[in-house]
Amino acid sequence: MGMSLAFHILFAVVGIGMPALMVIAEHRWRRTGDAGYLELAKRWSRGTAILFAVGAVSGTVLSFELGLLWPEFMKQAGPLVGMPFSLEGFAFFTEAIFLGVYLYGWDRISPRAHVIAGVLVAVSGALSGIFVVIANAWMNTPRGFTLIDGKFTNVNPIAAMMTPAAFPQTLHMTLAAYAATGFAVAGIHAAMLLRDPRNAFHRRALSVALLVGAPAALVQPLAGDIEARYVARQQPAKLAAMEGLFQTTRGAPLSIGGIPNENERRTRFAIEIPHGLSLLAFHELDAEVKGLDAFPRDEWPPVAIVHLAFDTMVGLGSFMALVSAAVLILLWRKRDIISLRWILIAVVLCGPMGFLCIEAGWTVTEVGRQPWVIYGILRTADAVTPMPGLIVPFLTFTALYCFLGIIVVLLLYQQVLRSPREGETFPHQTDAA
Repeated sequence: MGMSLAFHILFAVVGIGMPALMVIAEHRWRRTGDAGYLELAKRWSRGTAILFAVGAVSGTVLSFELGLLWPEFMKQAGPLVGMPFSLEGFAFFTEAIFLGVYLYGWDRISPRAHVIAGVLVAVSGALSGIFVVIANAWMNTPRGFTLIDGKFTNVNPIAAMMTPAAFPQTLHMTLAAYAATGFAVAGIHAAMLLRDPRNAFHRRALSVALLVGAPAALVQPLAGDIEARYVARQQPAKLAAMEGLFQTTRGAPLSIGGIPNENERRTRFAIEIPHGLSLLAFHELDAEVKGLDAFPRDEWPPVAIVHLAFDTMVGLGSFMALVSAAVLILLWRKRDIISLRWILIAVVLCGPMGFLCIEAGWTVTEVGRQPWVIYGILRTADAVTPMPGLIVPFLTFTALYCFLGIIVVLLLYQQVLRSPREGETFPHQTDAA
């Protein structure tokens, strides 16, 4: 399940970010008449279609795995997570319908209707991700039911969707999708511009990609602060694991780096900022932060994994935010960032960082909730299928995902990433009417 999620989430976030890129490119073409933006819009729409198809396949695998690998979870939680998953399906089919309209409607519908179709693809893609995250938020802060003799009664699906985790998680994840996709595309075209700074195709692509990725990455630390404060209130054991905090402490320091040792109950080699954790988690210098000693030993998450993943996410995300701030300041001052080699190198470095942040962030979310699949109610060990011999399907699906990944990279290179060759002209009219 972890391997399937790690693969699928990349296509899910790109499915949120890429439609925004293609709509902005088309809007610029219709406004300026520059055929280069039309070329970008058509290439990015083909890329969106490829990624949508692979995401649909990997998402279908996940839906089967929910039933096959987690029978007790689905039996108990089905009535509560059924509504967000149903809404996600509605958003998914809406996205599919309007993506078809967008791909085949260039010369068949009016320009305004075509742009609206693209906007609906972007909106429904974002909503699809939001509804899935809402289901996960319920697993972190379960609400909307009465627990009697271990059974869920008086089920209220609407209340289940309005958990304390819903807003922080959906905000954080949606911004991460735009930041990761924007910088991934920007990083590729920045690398091309380092070799050929005068290439107009890559200049246009870089400008649109940064327009999506930079603002999202710059705002992301604020969303992270909102989510960290929710974790401090609702999942203190997860916060303790994230920071490698073993002892309950008033005025707790913020730990940067370090290696947690569960046997010694301390985090070695960490850089500590006095009172930093108390300030960030509760906005008070001397607030008490619960350590892992406040919880039974069998309810601790895997501390080393969670701490490393959290530090990875924060470190890479902070670098992306700094680069975003530099890019936006330079653009505000009307500087040509393509003439600045150092900023292009920084954007290239940010290219894979967004996806690494997402993988690390979901590791924190899922592994940090352990040993619970439904926090405080149902343990993972009690929810998972007892079927032996899972190594065979694990290796099979891993090989399938690797094969799909290679195919996707080849298709994207041919359809989206390859810039026009020297002397090659854009085949589209420059008339934006």
